[in-house]
Amino acid sequence: MRCLHCGSIEIHKRGFSNTGQQRFKCMSCDRWGQDTIGNTGMKVLLFDIETTPMEVFVWQLNSKSNNYISHGNIIEDWNILSWSAKWLYDSKVMSDIQTPREAKNRNDKRISQSIWNILDEADIIIAHNGDRFDIKKLNTRFFMNGLNPPSPYQSIDTLRVAKRSFAFSSNRLDYLGQIMTNKGKLETNFQLWKDCLKGDKSQLDRMLAYNEEDVRLLEEVYVQLRPWVKSHPNMGLNSSGS
Repeated sequence: MRCLHCGSIEIHKRGFSNTGQQRFKCMSCDRWGQDTIGNTGMKVLLFDIETTPMEVFVWQLNSKSNNYISHGNIIEDWNILSWSAKWLYDSKVMSDIQTPREAKNRNDKRISQSIWNILDEADIIIAHNGDRFDIKKLNTRFFMNGLNPPSPYQSIDTLRVAKRSFAFSSNRLDYLGQIMTNKGKLETNFQLWKDCLKGDKSQLDRMLAYNEEDVRLLEEVYVQLRPWVKSHPNMGLNSSGS
């Protein structure tokens, strides 16, 4: 049993509520909850995606005309290269990435379905820049691949929390991870994406490892930021003990 606020296992029973539910108190963060504090039935999913770059025609590099490139210049559109996800406080990381053949053909139909299946189970989803990037990107590919919207969920965007409540020197997940957990994202460069598009199996494996580590880091950052999340979805905890 864990505290849904801070993840601590220092949970003590503290009598019963007026409705007969067992009450608990977290000794680490001093918050209260009712019934099974670590099992409210709310399924909380942390996730992250990686997308492929677009390929487009341009006349030259560093040209003012490149500030806007017509859709008619698109050679290959972007798609979902990989995804990684985990249920809050669960040690298991789920993930999927395009096969070498899918990557060379830019075919994300299969992995769009696999991440759709996970999102469809979630009550709350957590991502860094999820509201502006991950969710909209996924919705686009769901639509393009003939999928219906997944079941409704509530979204928590850790980037929005960081921007709204703090003045960190950077709001990137890598930086937040370094100052909060003393570790950041795995190092990569653009060559990794280029190699993945060639169908290089070893580099696709490396990309998936990078994606999975992002989700582990996201969870640690989320737990640190959670007390600052305004209008956090109710997960069975409150600070008054009622």
